[in-house]
Amino acid sequence: MVINQDNCLELDRKLEITASVLRFFTDIFYILHIIFQFRTGFIAPSSRVFGRGVLVEDPSAIAKRYISSYFLIDILAVLPLPQVVVLIVIPKLQGSALLNAKNVLMFIVICQYVPRLVRIIPLYLEVTRSAGIITETAWAGAAFNLLLYMLASHVFGALWYLLAIERQDTCWRHACSKNKCTPDSLYCGGEHKGNNDFLSVACPLNDSSSDVFDFGIYLLALQNIVQSRNFLEKLFYCFWWGLQTLSSLGQNLQTSTYTWEILFAVFVSISGLVLFALLIGNMQTYLQSTTVRIEEMRVRRRDTEQWMSHRLLPESLRERIHRHEQYRWQETRGVDEESLLRNLPKDLRRDIKRHLCLSLLVRVPMFEQMDAQLMDAMCDRLKPVLYTEDSCIVREGDPVTEMLFIMRGKLESMTTNGGRTGFFNSDILKAGDFCGEELLTWALDPHSSSSLPSSTRTVRTLSEVEAFALMADDLKFVASQFRRLHSKQLQHTFRFYSPQWRTWASCFIQAAWRRYSRKKLEDSLHEEEQRLQAAMASSGANSPSLGATLYASRFAAIVLRTLRRSGTRKARLQERLPVMLLQKPAEPDFSAEEH
Repeated sequence: MVINQDNCLELDRKLEITASVLRFFTDIFYILHIIFQFRTGFIAPSSRVFGRGVLVEDPSAIAKRYISSYFLIDILAVLPLPQVVVLIVIPKLQGSALLNAKNVLMFIVICQYVPRLVRIIPLYLEVTRSAGIITETAWAGAAFNLLLYMLASHVFGALWYLLAIERQDTCWRHACSKNKCTPDSLYCGGEHKGNNDFLSVACPLNDSSSDVFDFGIYLLALQNIVQSRNFLEKLFYCFWWGLQTLSSLGQNLQTSTYTWEILFAVFVSISGLVLFALLIGNMQTYLQSTTVRIEEMRVRRRDTEQWMSHRLLPESLRERIHRHEQYRWQETRGVDEESLLRNLPKDLRRDIKRHLCLSLLVRVPMFEQMDAQLMDAMCDRLKPVLYTEDSCIVREGDPVTEMLFIMRGKLESMTTNGGRTGFFNSDILKAGDFCGEELLTWALDPHSSSSLPSSTRTVRTLSEVEAFALMADDLKFVASQFRRLHSKQLQHTFRFYSPQWRTWASCFIQAAWRRYSRKKLEDSLHEEEQRLQAAMASSGANSPSLGATLYASRFAAIVLRTLRRSGTRKARLQERLPVMLLQKPAEPDFSAEEH
Protein backbone atom coordinates (compact mmCIF):
# COMPACT_ATOMS: atom_id res chain seq x y z
CA MET A 1 0.00 0.00 0.00
CA VAL A 2 1.04 3.62 -0.34
CA ILE A 3 1.42 6.04 2.57
CA ASN A 4 0.61 9.49 1.22
CA GLN A 5 2.14 11.53 4.04
CA ASP A 6 5.63 10.04 3.66
CA ASN A 7 5.40 8.91 0.01
CA CYS A 8 6.76 5.43 0.72
CA LEU A 9 5.64 1.84 0.32
CA GLU A 10 4.75 -0.29 3.29
CA LEU A 11 3.34 -3.81 3.60
CA ASP A 12 0.31 -3.89 5.87
CA ARG A 13 1.04 -6.59 8.45
CA LYS A 14 -2.63 -7.02 9.32
CA LEU A 15 -3.52 -7.43 5.68
CA GLU A 16 -0.69 -9.93 5.24
CA ILE A 17 -2.05 -12.15 8.01
CA THR A 18 -5.64 -11.84 6.76
CA ALA A 19 -4.70 -12.77 3.21
CA SER A 20 -2.52 -15.67 4.38
CA VAL A 21 -5.29 -17.07 6.59
CA LEU A 22 -7.85 -16.83 3.80
CA ARG A 23 -5.43 -18.46 1.39
CA PHE A 24 -4.82 -21.21 3.96
CA PHE A 25 -8.54 -22.00 4.18
CA THR A 26 -8.93 -22.09 0.40
CA ASP A 27 -5.90 -24.39 0.20
CA ILE A 28 -7.57 -26.76 2.68
CA PHE A 29 -10.39 -27.30 0.21
CA TYR A 30 -7.85 -27.89 -2.53
CA ILE A 31 -6.01 -30.44 -0.39
CA LEU A 32 -9.31 -32.20 0.32
CA HIS A 33 -9.92 -32.21 -3.42
CA ILE A 34 -6.58 -33.96 -3.97
CA ILE A 35 -7.41 -36.53 -1.26
CA PHE A 36 -10.81 -37.19 -2.81
CA GLN A 37 -9.17 -37.72 -6.19
CA PHE A 38 -7.29 -40.67 -4.68
CA ARG A 39 -10.57 -42.04 -3.28
CA THR A 40 -12.93 -41.38 -6.18
CA GLY A 41 -13.50 -44.16 -8.68
CA PHE A 42 -13.74 -43.62 -12.39
CA ILE A 43 -15.50 -45.24 -15.31
CA ALA A 44 -13.17 -47.09 -17.63
CA PRO A 45 -13.75 -45.85 -21.21
CA SER A 46 -13.46 -49.41 -22.55
CA SER A 47 -16.36 -50.62 -20.38
CA ARG A 48 -19.08 -48.17 -21.35
CA VAL A 49 -22.24 -50.14 -22.07
CA PHE A 50 -25.84 -48.95 -22.21
CA GLY A 51 -24.91 -45.36 -21.48
CA ARG A 52 -22.87 -46.19 -18.35
CA GLY A 53 -19.62 -48.03 -17.83
CA VAL A 54 -18.17 -50.16 -15.07
CA LEU A 55 -16.99 -48.17 -12.07
CA VAL A 56 -13.32 -48.85 -11.24
CA GLU A 57 -12.84 -48.86 -7.46
CA ASP A 58 -9.33 -50.34 -7.21
CA PRO A 59 -7.23 -47.84 -5.16
CA SER A 60 -4.04 -48.58 -7.09
CA ALA A 61 -5.74 -48.04 -10.45
CA ILE A 62 -7.34 -44.81 -9.21
CA ALA A 63 -4.02 -43.50 -7.88
CA LYS A 64 -2.15 -44.43 -11.07
CA ARG A 65 -4.71 -42.66 -13.23
CA TYR A 66 -4.70 -39.49 -11.10
CA ILE A 67 -0.91 -39.29 -10.75
CA SER A 68 -0.50 -39.62 -14.51
CA SER A 69 -3.02 -36.84 -15.22
CA TYR A 70 -3.62 -33.83 -12.95
CA PHE A 71 -1.68 -34.65 -9.79
CA LEU A 72 1.36 -32.50 -10.63
CA ILE A 73 -0.83 -29.56 -11.65
CA ASP A 74 -2.79 -29.78 -8.40
CA ILE A 75 0.42 -29.88 -6.35
CA LEU A 76 1.74 -26.75 -8.11
CA ALA A 77 -1.57 -24.99 -7.51
CA VAL A 78 -1.68 -25.80 -3.79
CA LEU A 79 1.93 -25.07 -2.85
CA PRO A 80 1.92 -22.44 -0.05
CA LEU A 81 4.48 -20.22 -1.77
CA PRO A 82 2.62 -16.91 -1.16
CA GLN A 83 2.31 -17.69 2.57
CA VAL A 84 6.01 -18.54 2.77
CA VAL A 85 7.01 -15.28 1.09
CA VAL A 86 4.63 -13.12 3.13
CA LEU A 87 5.08 -14.69 6.56
CA ILE A 88 8.70 -15.91 6.46
CA VAL A 89 10.75 -14.24 3.73
CA ILE A 90 9.51 -10.63 3.77
CA PRO A 91 9.83 -10.04 7.56
CA LYS A 92 13.55 -10.88 7.31
CA LEU A 93 14.25 -8.40 4.49
CA GLN A 94 15.16 -4.74 4.75
CA GLY A 95 15.33 -1.83 2.39
CA SER A 96 15.11 -2.28 -1.35
CA ALA A 97 15.09 -6.05 -0.97
CA LEU A 98 11.50 -5.68 0.20
CA LEU A 99 10.61 -4.08 -3.12
CA ASN A 100 12.11 -7.03 -4.95
CA ALA A 101 10.19 -9.38 -2.68
CA LYS A 102 7.04 -7.54 -3.70
CA ASN A 103 7.76 -8.33 -7.33
CA VAL A 104 8.48 -11.97 -6.52
CA LEU A 105 5.21 -12.24 -4.59
CA MET A 106 3.25 -10.78 -7.48
CA PHE A 107 4.94 -13.19 -9.90
CA ILE A 108 4.14 -16.21 -7.68
CA VAL A 109 0.49 -15.24 -7.27
CA ILE A 110 0.00 -14.74 -11.00
CA CYS A 111 1.81 -17.97 -11.89
CA GLN A 112 -0.24 -20.02 -9.44
CA TYR A 113 -3.39 -18.89 -11.20
CA VAL A 114 -2.27 -20.80 -14.30
CA PRO A 115 -2.56 -24.38 -12.90
CA ARG A 116 -5.79 -23.44 -11.16
CA LEU A 117 -7.18 -22.15 -14.42
CA VAL A 118 -6.09 -25.40 -16.08
CA ARG A 119 -8.14 -27.34 -13.49
CA ILE A 120 -11.16 -25.03 -13.76
CA ILE A 121 -11.55 -25.54 -17.52
CA PRO A 122 -12.12 -29.37 -17.37
CA LEU A 123 -14.46 -28.84 -14.42
CA TYR A 124 -16.42 -26.28 -16.41
CA LEU A 125 -16.67 -28.57 -19.43
CA GLU A 126 -17.71 -31.51 -17.24
CA VAL A 127 -20.45 -29.56 -15.51
CA THR A 128 -21.83 -28.07 -18.72
CA ARG A 129 -22.29 -31.50 -20.27
CA SER A 130 -23.14 -33.29 -17.04
CA ALA A 131 -26.52 -34.91 -16.55
CA GLY A 132 -26.34 -34.46 -12.81
CA ILE A 133 -28.34 -32.41 -10.38
CA ILE A 134 -26.70 -29.09 -11.28
CA THR A 135 -28.44 -29.10 -14.68
CA GLU A 136 -31.83 -30.19 -13.39
CA THR A 137 -33.09 -26.59 -13.50
CA ALA A 138 -32.29 -23.73 -15.85
CA TRP A 139 -31.29 -21.26 -13.15
CA ALA A 140 -28.72 -23.64 -11.64
CA GLY A 141 -26.77 -23.94 -14.89
CA ALA A 142 -26.94 -20.19 -15.47
CA ALA A 143 -25.84 -19.54 -11.88
CA PHE A 144 -22.77 -21.74 -12.37
CA ASN A 145 -21.71 -19.74 -15.44
CA LEU A 146 -22.38 -16.50 -13.58
CA LEU A 147 -20.17 -17.74 -10.73
CA LEU A 148 -17.27 -18.25 -13.14
CA TYR A 149 -17.88 -14.77 -14.55
CA MET A 150 -17.71 -13.26 -11.06
CA LEU A 151 -14.56 -15.26 -10.28
CA ALA A 152 -12.91 -13.81 -13.38
CA SER A 153 -13.96 -10.33 -12.23
CA HIS A 154 -12.26 -10.91 -8.88
CA VAL A 155 -9.06 -12.14 -10.55
CA PHE A 156 -8.81 -9.16 -12.92
CA GLY A 157 -9.57 -6.78 -10.06
CA ALA A 158 -6.74 -8.29 -8.01
CA LEU A 159 -4.34 -7.98 -10.96
CA TRP A 160 -5.42 -4.38 -11.43
CA TYR A 161 -4.59 -3.64 -7.78
CA LEU A 162 -1.15 -5.28 -7.98
CA LEU A 163 -0.27 -3.55 -11.25
CA ALA A 164 -1.39 -0.20 -9.83
CA ILE A 165 1.14 -0.51 -7.00
CA GLU A 166 3.76 -1.60 -9.52
CA ARG A 167 2.99 1.46 -11.66
CA GLN A 168 3.33 3.76 -8.62
CA ASP A 169 6.64 2.12 -7.75
CA THR A 170 7.87 2.66 -11.31
CA CYS A 171 7.03 6.36 -11.19
CA TRP A 172 8.78 6.79 -7.85
CA ARG A 173 11.89 5.01 -9.08
CA HIS A 174 12.12 7.28 -12.11
CA ALA A 175 11.71 10.36 -9.93
CA CYS A 176 14.22 9.02 -7.39
CA SER A 177 16.83 8.42 -10.07
CA LYS A 178 16.48 12.03 -11.23
CA ASN A 179 16.80 13.41 -7.70
CA LYS A 180 19.76 11.20 -6.74
CA CYS A 181 17.96 9.47 -3.85
CA THR A 182 18.46 5.88 -2.74
CA PRO A 183 15.80 3.21 -3.58
CA ASP A 184 15.73 2.23 0.11
CA SER A 185 14.07 5.53 0.90
CA LEU A 186 11.00 4.43 -1.05
CA TYR A 187 10.24 1.86 1.66
CA CYS A 188 8.77 2.98 4.98
CA GLY A 189 11.47 1.72 7.32
CA GLY A 190 15.20 1.20 7.35
CA GLU A 191 16.93 4.22 5.77
CA HIS A 192 13.72 6.14 5.10
CA LYS A 193 14.27 9.74 6.31
CA GLY A 194 10.86 11.19 5.40
CA ASN A 195 12.25 13.59 2.73
CA ASN A 196 10.29 12.27 -0.26
CA ASP A 197 8.12 15.35 -0.78
CA PHE A 198 9.38 15.68 -4.34
CA LEU A 199 7.51 12.45 -5.21
CA SER A 200 4.15 14.22 -4.82
CA VAL A 201 5.18 16.61 -7.59
CA ALA A 202 6.82 14.00 -9.79
CA CYS A 203 3.95 11.50 -9.45
CA PRO A 204 0.75 13.52 -8.87
CA LEU A 205 -2.45 11.58 -8.17
CA ASN A 206 -4.88 14.50 -7.97
CA ASP A 207 -4.54 15.73 -11.54
CA SER A 208 -5.68 13.10 -14.06
CA SER A 209 -4.58 15.33 -16.97
CA SER A 210 -1.05 15.71 -15.69
CA ASP A 211 1.67 15.51 -18.32
CA VAL A 212 4.34 14.57 -15.75
CA PHE A 213 3.36 10.91 -15.40
CA ASP A 214 0.22 9.27 -16.78
CA PHE A 215 -1.08 6.45 -14.55
CA GLY A 216 -3.79 5.52 -17.06
CA ILE A 217 -6.24 2.86 -15.88
CA TYR A 218 -4.51 2.56 -12.49
CA LEU A 219 -5.30 6.10 -11.35
CA LEU A 220 -8.59 5.16 -9.66
CA ALA A 221 -6.91 2.47 -7.59
CA LEU A 222 -4.12 4.83 -6.49
CA GLN A 223 -6.59 7.56 -5.57
CA ASN A 224 -9.19 5.47 -3.73
CA ILE A 225 -8.00 2.19 -2.22
CA VAL A 226 -4.21 1.88 -2.23
CA GLN A 227 -3.94 4.10 0.83
CA SER A 228 -6.74 2.31 2.70
CA ARG A 229 -6.14 -0.31 5.40
CA ASN A 230 -9.69 -1.67 5.18
CA PHE A 231 -9.51 -5.15 3.66
CA LEU A 232 -13.20 -5.38 2.67
CA GLU A 233 -13.01 -1.97 1.03
CA LYS A 234 -10.09 -3.10 -1.12
CA LEU A 235 -11.74 -6.44 -1.95
CA PHE A 236 -15.11 -5.13 -3.08
CA TYR A 237 -13.77 -2.09 -4.92
CA CYS A 238 -11.39 -4.26 -6.98
CA PHE A 239 -14.16 -6.77 -7.61
CA TRP A 240 -16.49 -4.01 -8.80
CA TRP A 241 -13.82 -2.63 -11.14
CA GLY A 242 -13.26 -6.09 -12.65
CA LEU A 243 -16.99 -6.77 -13.06
CA GLN A 244 -17.63 -3.36 -14.59
CA THR A 245 -14.68 -3.67 -16.97
CA LEU A 246 -15.57 -7.16 -18.16
CA SER A 247 -19.24 -6.25 -18.63
CA SER A 248 -18.38 -3.14 -20.65
CA LEU A 249 -15.75 -5.06 -22.66
CA GLY A 250 -13.10 -2.54 -21.56
CA GLN A 251 -14.84 0.49 -23.06
CA ASN A 252 -14.44 2.43 -19.80
CA LEU A 253 -10.65 2.06 -19.79
CA GLN A 254 -8.59 5.21 -20.46
CA THR A 255 -5.06 3.90 -20.91
CA SER A 256 -1.75 5.68 -21.09
CA THR A 257 0.87 5.03 -23.74
CA TYR A 258 2.61 2.46 -21.53
CA THR A 259 2.90 -0.77 -23.56
CA TRP A 260 2.25 -3.30 -20.80
CA GLU A 261 -0.75 -1.31 -19.60
CA ILE A 262 -2.22 -1.37 -23.09
CA LEU A 263 -1.61 -5.11 -23.38
CA PHE A 264 -3.33 -5.66 -20.03
CA ALA A 265 -6.31 -3.58 -21.19
CA VAL A 266 -6.48 -5.56 -24.44
CA PHE A 267 -6.36 -8.84 -22.52
CA VAL A 268 -9.13 -7.66 -20.20
CA SER A 269 -11.29 -6.56 -23.14
CA ILE A 270 -10.86 -9.84 -25.03
CA SER A 271 -11.46 -11.87 -21.89
CA GLY A 272 -14.58 -9.85 -21.16
CA LEU A 273 -15.85 -10.45 -24.68
CA VAL A 274 -15.25 -14.21 -24.46
CA LEU A 275 -16.61 -14.62 -20.92
CA PHE A 276 -19.65 -12.45 -21.59
CA ALA A 277 -20.41 -14.38 -24.77
CA LEU A 278 -20.07 -17.69 -22.90
CA LEU A 279 -22.30 -16.44 -20.09
CA ILE A 280 -25.04 -15.22 -22.41
CA GLY A 281 -24.72 -18.28 -24.66
CA ASN A 282 -24.90 -20.75 -21.80
CA MET A 283 -27.79 -18.94 -20.16
CA GLN A 284 -29.65 -19.03 -23.46
CA THR A 285 -28.83 -22.72 -23.80
CA TYR A 286 -30.16 -23.51 -20.35
CA LEU A 287 -33.20 -21.31 -20.75
CA GLN A 288 -34.13 -22.80 -24.12
CA SER A 289 -32.64 -26.19 -24.85
CA THR A 290 -32.43 -27.63 -21.35
CA THR A 291 -35.68 -26.06 -20.29
CA VAL A 292 -37.54 -27.80 -23.09
CA ARG A 293 -36.58 -31.22 -21.74
CA ILE A 294 -37.26 -30.18 -18.17
CA GLU A 295 -40.59 -28.71 -19.18
CA GLU A 296 -41.56 -31.98 -20.82
CA MET A 297 -40.78 -33.77 -17.58
CA ARG A 298 -42.79 -31.24 -15.59
CA VAL A 299 -45.80 -31.55 -17.90
CA ARG A 300 -45.63 -35.31 -17.68
CA ARG A 301 -45.35 -35.14 -13.89
CA ARG A 302 -48.29 -32.74 -13.70
CA ASP A 303 -50.43 -34.98 -15.92
CA THR A 304 -49.49 -37.96 -13.78
CA GLU A 305 -50.46 -36.11 -10.62
CA GLN A 306 -53.81 -35.10 -12.09
CA TRP A 307 -54.52 -38.64 -13.24
CA MET A 308 -53.62 -40.14 -9.85
CA SER A 309 -55.80 -37.60 -8.07
CA HIS A 310 -58.69 -38.26 -10.45
CA ARG A 311 -58.43 -42.01 -9.87
CA LEU A 312 -58.01 -41.58 -6.10
CA LEU A 313 -54.93 -43.78 -5.98
CA PRO A 314 -53.58 -44.56 -2.49
CA GLU A 315 -50.41 -42.90 -1.28
CA SER A 316 -48.37 -46.12 -1.55
CA LEU A 317 -49.13 -46.46 -5.27
CA ARG A 318 -48.41 -42.79 -5.86
CA GLU A 319 -45.02 -43.14 -4.20
CA ARG A 320 -44.15 -46.13 -6.39
CA ILE A 321 -45.18 -44.24 -9.53
CA HIS A 322 -43.09 -41.22 -8.52
CA ARG A 323 -40.08 -43.41 -7.79
CA HIS A 324 -40.35 -45.17 -11.14
CA GLU A 325 -40.70 -41.92 -13.10
CA GLN A 326 -37.75 -40.38 -11.28
CA TYR A 327 -35.56 -43.45 -11.87
CA ARG A 328 -36.47 -43.59 -15.56
CA TRP A 329 -35.69 -39.89 -15.97
CA GLN A 330 -32.38 -40.33 -14.17
CA GLU A 331 -31.33 -43.16 -16.46
CA THR A 332 -32.68 -41.98 -19.83
CA ARG A 333 -32.97 -38.18 -19.39
CA GLY A 334 -36.27 -38.39 -21.27
CA VAL A 335 -34.75 -39.94 -24.41
CA ASP A 336 -36.80 -42.68 -26.09
CA GLU A 337 -34.01 -45.06 -27.06
CA GLU A 338 -36.20 -47.47 -29.02
CA SER A 339 -37.67 -44.66 -31.12
CA LEU A 340 -34.18 -43.32 -31.76
CA LEU A 341 -32.91 -46.71 -32.94
CA ARG A 342 -35.93 -47.36 -35.16
CA ASN A 343 -35.06 -44.32 -37.27
CA LEU A 344 -31.56 -45.63 -38.04
CA PRO A 345 -30.60 -47.90 -40.96
CA LYS A 346 -30.74 -51.63 -40.33
CA ASP A 347 -26.99 -52.23 -40.46
CA LEU A 348 -26.26 -49.30 -38.15
CA ARG A 349 -28.99 -50.41 -35.76
CA ARG A 350 -27.54 -53.92 -35.71
CA ASP A 351 -24.04 -52.65 -34.94
CA ILE A 352 -25.32 -50.40 -32.14
CA LYS A 353 -27.37 -53.21 -30.61
CA ARG A 354 -24.39 -55.53 -30.80
CA HIS A 355 -22.21 -52.95 -29.05
CA LEU A 356 -24.78 -52.43 -26.30
CA CYS A 357 -25.91 -56.00 -25.69
CA LEU A 358 -23.23 -58.44 -26.81
CA SER A 359 -21.05 -58.11 -23.72
CA LEU A 360 -24.11 -58.78 -21.57
CA LEU A 361 -25.32 -61.82 -23.48
CA VAL A 362 -21.95 -63.54 -23.28
CA ARG A 363 -22.25 -63.43 -19.48
CA VAL A 364 -25.17 -65.86 -19.71
CA PRO A 365 -23.56 -69.32 -19.86
CA MET A 366 -26.53 -70.72 -21.79
CA PHE A 367 -25.64 -68.54 -24.80
CA GLU A 368 -21.92 -69.29 -24.94
CA GLN A 369 -22.48 -71.81 -27.74
CA MET A 370 -24.38 -69.38 -29.96
CA ASP A 371 -22.76 -68.31 -33.21
CA ALA A 372 -22.46 -64.71 -34.38
CA GLN A 373 -25.61 -64.85 -36.48
CA LEU A 374 -27.77 -65.97 -33.57
CA MET A 375 -26.10 -63.42 -31.33
CA ASP A 376 -27.06 -60.66 -33.77
CA ALA A 377 -30.62 -61.99 -33.86
CA MET A 378 -30.77 -61.89 -30.07
CA CYS A 379 -29.24 -58.42 -29.79
CA ASP A 380 -31.60 -57.00 -32.39
CA ARG A 381 -34.66 -58.13 -30.42
CA LEU A 382 -33.55 -57.26 -26.89
CA LYS A 383 -35.26 -54.25 -25.35
CA PRO A 384 -33.90 -52.31 -22.34
CA VAL A 385 -36.18 -52.21 -19.30
CA LEU A 386 -35.88 -50.49 -15.92
CA TYR A 387 -37.36 -51.55 -12.58
CA THR A 388 -37.31 -49.69 -9.30
CA GLU A 389 -36.71 -51.30 -5.93
CA ASP A 390 -39.44 -53.61 -4.59
CA SER A 391 -41.14 -54.02 -7.97
CA CYS A 392 -42.94 -57.28 -8.73
CA ILE A 393 -41.89 -58.38 -12.21
CA VAL A 394 -43.99 -61.56 -12.39
CA ARG A 395 -46.11 -63.51 -9.90
CA GLU A 396 -46.36 -67.24 -9.53
CA GLY A 397 -49.15 -68.49 -11.77
CA ASP A 398 -49.21 -65.46 -14.09
CA PRO A 399 -48.46 -65.89 -17.82
CA VAL A 400 -44.80 -65.37 -18.69
CA THR A 401 -44.60 -62.70 -21.39
CA GLU A 402 -40.86 -62.04 -21.49
CA MET A 403 -37.49 -63.48 -20.60
CA LEU A 404 -35.24 -61.11 -18.64
CA PHE A 405 -31.44 -60.94 -18.82
CA ILE A 406 -30.20 -58.99 -15.83
CA MET A 407 -27.54 -56.37 -16.40
CA ARG A 408 -27.40 -54.60 -13.02
CA GLY A 409 -29.17 -54.98 -9.70
CA LYS A 410 -30.50 -57.84 -7.58
CA LEU A 411 -33.77 -59.77 -7.71
CA GLU A 412 -35.39 -62.41 -5.53
CA SER A 413 -36.97 -65.43 -7.23
CA MET A 414 -39.21 -67.49 -4.97
CA THR A 415 -41.85 -70.23 -5.26
CA THR A 416 -44.42 -71.93 -3.00
CA ASN A 417 -45.08 -74.82 -5.41
CA GLY A 418 -48.53 -73.62 -6.31
CA GLY A 419 -49.32 -72.17 -2.88
CA ARG A 420 -48.96 -75.43 -0.92
CA THR A 421 -48.60 -75.07 2.82
CA GLY A 422 -45.13 -75.68 4.25
CA PHE A 423 -43.17 -75.18 1.03
CA PHE A 424 -41.00 -72.16 0.21
CA ASN A 425 -37.90 -71.78 -1.95
CA SER A 426 -36.06 -68.60 -2.88
CA ASP A 427 -32.99 -67.64 -4.87
CA ILE A 428 -31.09 -64.39 -5.49
CA LEU A 429 -30.56 -63.30 -9.10
CA LYS A 430 -27.83 -60.83 -10.01
CA ALA A 431 -26.00 -59.47 -13.05
CA GLY A 432 -25.56 -62.20 -15.66
CA ASP A 433 -28.54 -64.27 -14.45
CA PHE A 434 -31.88 -64.62 -16.18
CA CYS A 435 -35.47 -65.40 -15.33
CA GLY A 436 -38.54 -66.49 -17.23
CA GLU A 437 -37.00 -69.74 -18.49
CA GLU A 438 -40.50 -71.25 -18.71
CA LEU A 439 -40.86 -69.16 -21.84
CA LEU A 440 -37.73 -70.74 -23.32
CA THR A 441 -39.10 -74.24 -22.74
CA TRP A 442 -42.34 -73.19 -24.41
CA ALA A 443 -40.50 -71.59 -27.33
CA LEU A 444 -38.22 -74.59 -27.92
CA ASP A 445 -41.19 -76.98 -28.11
CA PRO A 446 -42.27 -77.17 -31.78
CA HIS A 447 -45.68 -78.51 -30.71
CA SER A 448 -46.39 -75.94 -27.97
CA SER A 449 -49.79 -74.28 -27.79
CA SER A 450 -50.41 -70.63 -28.55
CA SER A 451 -51.16 -69.84 -24.89
CA LEU A 452 -48.21 -68.60 -22.88
CA PRO A 453 -46.83 -70.76 -20.05
CA SER A 454 -47.53 -69.92 -16.43
CA SER A 455 -44.77 -68.72 -14.17
CA THR A 456 -43.65 -71.17 -11.50
CA ARG A 457 -41.94 -68.44 -9.46
CA THR A 458 -42.50 -64.94 -8.15
CA VAL A 459 -39.75 -62.50 -9.12
CA ARG A 460 -39.33 -59.26 -7.15
CA THR A 461 -36.58 -56.65 -7.31
CA LEU A 462 -34.37 -56.03 -4.27
CA SER A 463 -32.72 -52.94 -5.77
CA GLU A 464 -32.92 -50.79 -8.86
CA VAL A 465 -32.56 -53.12 -11.84
CA GLU A 466 -31.48 -52.61 -15.44
CA ALA A 467 -32.15 -55.54 -17.72
CA PHE A 468 -32.84 -56.57 -21.29
CA ALA A 469 -36.16 -58.20 -22.13
CA LEU A 470 -36.81 -60.74 -24.89
CA MET A 471 -40.52 -60.90 -25.66
CA ALA A 472 -42.37 -64.16 -26.32
CA ASP A 473 -42.73 -63.70 -30.09
CA ASP A 474 -39.10 -62.69 -30.48
CA LEU A 475 -37.96 -65.63 -28.36
CA LYS A 476 -40.06 -67.99 -30.48
CA PHE A 477 -38.23 -66.80 -33.58
CA VAL A 478 -34.80 -67.10 -31.96
CA ALA A 479 -35.69 -70.54 -30.55
CA SER A 480 -36.55 -71.81 -34.02
CA GLN A 481 -32.95 -71.03 -34.95
CA PHE A 482 -31.64 -72.17 -31.57
CA ARG A 483 -32.75 -75.79 -31.95
CA ARG A 484 -30.32 -76.39 -34.77
CA LEU A 485 -27.38 -76.37 -32.34
CA HIS A 486 -27.96 -80.06 -31.30
CA SER A 487 -25.82 -79.48 -28.21
CA LYS A 488 -26.02 -81.80 -25.19
CA GLN A 489 -23.83 -79.39 -23.27
CA LEU A 490 -26.40 -76.66 -23.87
CA GLN A 491 -29.04 -78.86 -22.27
CA HIS A 492 -26.90 -79.39 -19.15
CA THR A 493 -26.11 -75.66 -18.99
CA PHE A 494 -29.80 -74.80 -19.11
CA ARG A 495 -30.55 -77.22 -16.28
CA PHE A 496 -27.71 -75.91 -14.13
CA TYR A 497 -28.65 -72.21 -14.37
CA SER A 498 -32.43 -72.61 -14.36
CA PRO A 499 -33.98 -71.74 -10.94
CA GLN A 500 -36.90 -74.06 -11.75
CA TRP A 501 -34.57 -77.03 -12.32
CA ARG A 502 -32.53 -76.11 -9.24
CA THR A 503 -35.64 -76.13 -7.07
CA TRP A 504 -36.77 -79.45 -8.47
CA ALA A 505 -33.30 -80.95 -7.94
CA SER A 506 -33.12 -79.77 -4.32
CA CYS A 507 -36.58 -81.19 -3.57
CA PHE A 508 -35.64 -84.45 -5.29
CA ILE A 509 -32.49 -84.75 -3.17
CA GLN A 510 -34.45 -84.03 0.01
CA ALA A 511 -37.03 -86.70 -0.83
CA ALA A 512 -34.27 -89.23 -1.64
CA TRP A 513 -32.56 -88.46 1.67
CA ARG A 514 -35.79 -89.00 3.59
CA ARG A 515 -36.34 -92.35 1.84
CA TYR A 516 -32.79 -93.36 2.69
CA SER A 517 -33.24 -92.36 6.36
CA ARG A 518 -36.50 -94.28 6.60
CA LYS A 519 -34.96 -97.41 5.04
CA LYS A 520 -31.99 -97.16 7.38
CA LEU A 521 -34.32 -97.00 10.39
CA GLU A 522 -36.30 -100.02 9.21
CA ASP A 523 -33.10 -102.02 8.72
CA SER A 524 -31.95 -101.10 12.23
CA LEU A 525 -35.24 -102.25 13.75
CA HIS A 526 -35.06 -105.50 11.82
CA GLU A 527 -31.54 -106.20 13.14
CA GLU A 528 -32.62 -105.53 16.72
CA GLU A 529 -35.58 -107.86 16.31
CA GLN A 530 -33.34 -110.67 15.05
CA ARG A 531 -30.94 -110.11 17.96
CA LEU A 532 -33.85 -110.35 20.41
CA GLN A 533 -35.05 -113.59 18.92
CA ALA A 534 -31.56 -115.08 19.07
CA ALA A 535 -31.16 -114.07 22.72
CA MET A 536 -34.45 -115.61 23.70
CA ALA A 537 -33.69 -118.84 21.82
CA SER A 538 -30.35 -119.24 23.56
CA SER A 539 -31.86 -118.85 27.05
CA GLY A 540 -33.72 -122.15 26.80
CA ALA A 541 -37.24 -123.04 25.83
CA ASN A 542 -38.48 -124.47 29.20
CA SER A 543 -36.95 -122.36 32.00
CA PRO A 544 -35.84 -118.91 30.92
CA SER A 545 -33.61 -117.03 33.32
CA LEU A 546 -34.77 -113.96 35.13
CA GLY A 547 -32.15 -111.75 33.39
CA ALA A 548 -33.20 -112.88 29.93
CA THR A 549 -36.82 -112.26 30.76
CA LEU A 550 -36.09 -108.72 31.99
CA TYR A 551 -33.94 -108.03 28.94
CA ALA A 552 -36.64 -109.32 26.60
CA SER A 553 -39.37 -107.27 28.23
CA ARG A 554 -37.26 -104.12 28.24
CA PHE A 555 -36.31 -104.56 24.61
CA ALA A 556 -39.91 -105.22 23.66
CA ALA A 557 -40.93 -101.94 25.30
CA ILE A 558 -38.20 -100.06 23.41
CA VAL A 559 -39.20 -101.68 20.13
CA LEU A 560 -42.86 -100.84 20.65
CA ARG A 561 -42.04 -97.22 21.51
CA THR A 562 -39.73 -96.92 18.52
CA LEU A 563 -42.33 -98.45 16.23
CA ARG A 564 -44.91 -96.00 17.46
CA ARG A 565 -42.60 -93.04 16.87
CA SER A 566 -41.59 -94.45 13.52
CA GLY A 567 -45.21 -94.91 12.59
CA THR A 568 -46.04 -91.34 13.56
CA ARG A 569 -43.00 -89.99 11.68
CA LYS A 570 -43.85 -92.15 8.70
CA ALA A 571 -47.40 -90.81 8.67
CA ARG A 572 -46.12 -87.23 8.81
CA LEU A 573 -43.60 -88.00 6.11
CA GLN A 574 -46.33 -89.42 3.92
CA GLU A 575 -48.27 -86.21 4.41
CA ARG A 576 -45.30 -83.93 3.60
CA LEU A 577 -43.75 -85.99 0.85
CA PRO A 578 -46.24 -85.01 -1.85
CA VAL A 579 -45.59 -81.38 -0.94
CA MET A 580 -41.83 -81.75 -1.24
CA LEU A 581 -41.94 -83.59 -4.52
CA LEU A 582 -42.28 -81.09 -7.36
CA GLN A 583 -43.29 -82.02 -10.83
CA LYS A 584 -40.25 -82.40 -13.02
CA PRO A 585 -39.84 -79.33 -15.27
CA ALA A 586 -40.47 -79.75 -18.95
CA GLU A 587 -37.37 -80.65 -20.93
CA PRO A 588 -36.47 -78.09 -23.64
CA ASP A 589 -36.11 -79.66 -27.05
CA PHE A 590 -32.54 -78.80 -28.01
CA SER A 591 -32.29 -81.55 -30.61
CA ALA A 592 -35.50 -81.23 -32.58
CA GLU A 593 -35.22 -80.42 -36.23
CA GLU A 594 -36.50 -77.17 -37.57
CA HIS A 595 -40.13 -77.14 -38.58
